[in-house]
Amino acid sequence: MRAEAARLERESAVAGFWDDGERARAHMRRLASRQTMIETWDGLERRVREAQELIELAALVDDEAERLELAADMEAEVELLSGAIERESFQLAFSGPYDERNAIIELRPGTGGVDAQDWTEMLQRMYLRWAERSGFDADLIDVMRGDEAGIKSAIIEVKGDSAYGWLRSEHGAHRLVRISPFDNDKLRHTAFAEVVIMPEVENSGEVEIDDDDLKVDVFRASGHGGQNVQKNSTAVRITHLPTGIVVSCQNERSLRRNRESAKTVLNAKLLKLKEEREEEERLAIRGERKQPAWGNQIRSYVLHPYQMVKDLRTQWETSDTTGVLDGEIEPLMRAWLQTRIAEGASA
Repeated sequence: MRAEAARLERESAVAGFWDDGERARAHMRRLASRQTMIETWDGLERRVREAQELIELAALVDDEAERLELAADMEAEVELLSGAIERESFQLAFSGPYDERNAIIELRPGTGGVDAQDWTEMLQRMYLRWAERSGFDADLIDVMRGDEAGIKSAIIEVKGDSAYGWLRSEHGAHRLVRISPFDNDKLRHTAFAEVVIMPEVENSGEVEIDDDDLKVDVFRASGHGGQNVQKNSTAVRITHLPTGIVVSCQNERSLRRNRESAKTVLNAKLLKLKEEREEEERLAIRGERKQPAWGNQIRSYVLHPYQMVKDLRTQWETSDTTGVLDGEIEPLMRAWLQTRIAEGASA
């Protein structure tokens, strides 16, 4: 942490640092956050030393009443210190380079047909409810409805302190087991959905895009079954020709707003791609891109023949499937983040 703060200080002293004001402000926010964290741990270290001195002093006291009073003071201080250290230790999970940023969630159905599309919509609701419960602002940037049920894709922008730091635990394939509502024989089906978590780009210097590399198409937004739901062409599709990445947004009624949203998502995708190429060993940024199908899931949600949600990375599980699907997923997130701290891989 000190080494990172020192690096950020050196970079802020380089000539021309303030030429890009937006980038400089983001840099200074990270530096201030690291310095605050260092000051907090220095304060905790001082309190631990003082507690140790109090213990040594208590050993020299002959008066029993005074010794009992010192013991009570020590017990209270140790309890306070334990709680503070536990809270600050958990904050180390958010020390990655993008953890403090807003996040982009992309949802896509995997194997499972209509059930997978319905499952994807259930996950969309779960994350929107989680954001609401946790005090984050969530905006459904784009959604493509399925022909029969569910959704074919969805993109959610989540804004708030450490939104990406929390949500990166969700990156991967999610598996659902239930009695299918689309099966006339009421058979048990398994469906998969892919959750992609990306940090939002904070400044233009992080991702360079040449306008000549973009193909922009404008079309009318569509609803169920592909029918047009607007008279004017307000939906936007942007193709980044060098990478083949395609982003479309049609949720807003304004062409300008849809274009801005599409550009935000494209920037996030390009930033993630950049990190994948440059630092493949950093799984916190890259994630493991696997097909959302058998054997690759990070979490299973079983609704039949029993009720259970289990994270296969941490082995954390609960029978409260209703609560989880209603957005109560912080315990699952915390369990994964705690493993990252234990492994020393939070960056």
